[in-house]
Amino acid sequence: MSAAKSNPQVVLRPQDLLVVLRLALSREPAPSYAALAAELGLTASATHAGVARAVQAQLARKDQDGKPQAVREALRLFLQHGARYCFPATRGGLTRGWPTGYAAEPLRASILQPNEPPPVWPDKAGPVRGVAFHPLYPSVPHAIAQNPALYELLALFDAVRGGSPRERALALPLLEQRLAMNPNDSNIVLLGLGKPDLKGSVLHSGEMLSPAVPPEDWEANP
Repeated sequence: MSAAKSNPQVVLRPQDLLVVLRLALSREPAPSYAALAAELGLTASATHAGVARAVQAQLARKDQDGKPQAVREALRLFLQHGARYCFPATRGGLTRGWPTGYAAEPLRASILQPNEPPPVWPDKAGPVRGVAFHPLYPSVPHAIAQNPALYELLALFDAVRGGSPRERALALPLLEQRLAMNPNDSNIVLLGLGKPDLKGSVLHSGEMLSPAVPPEDWEANP
């Protein structure tokens, strides 16, 4: 038999998207690869390789000093239309972990929490018990402890890739707002979605409830 030919096709990996999402949060020059790796719980070589693949995928670029930057418009389109098919939601059983999707901020304030275990990123140090929703990359629980804004971005992405249609409709504009070049721009409308009107309504398991009832605090199961 002839030797198998190597495939030159570049394939994005989950950690690549994690790196680009982190880059998209900052308007300042990116930190060193070592610092970025330490924050995300990756090795410097894995971070460097992730940036290289993201640049080839046109989700990132290098500035004149060689510092990586997220290409926000490309990232927005990828999150809106493609990322959930590349990195589909993967669930497991009951476990302790960190709330994600509708159970984490910022969606938690807009969605009436159902009387069932929430989706969580498995982690023994997590504050609640719920149904395992495996994170984009295993180092996510470490990364969110270093950067709360990244926590929100990843939780919103989980709502996009694993939530109900209405949860996605809420999450996508919030994702876009966080990826906008102007962080104070509130006039953001996604094609075909528009801005969700949260006044007078609260989501509950994909349904719109009216009048609004303030979401009750849900407590961690022992």
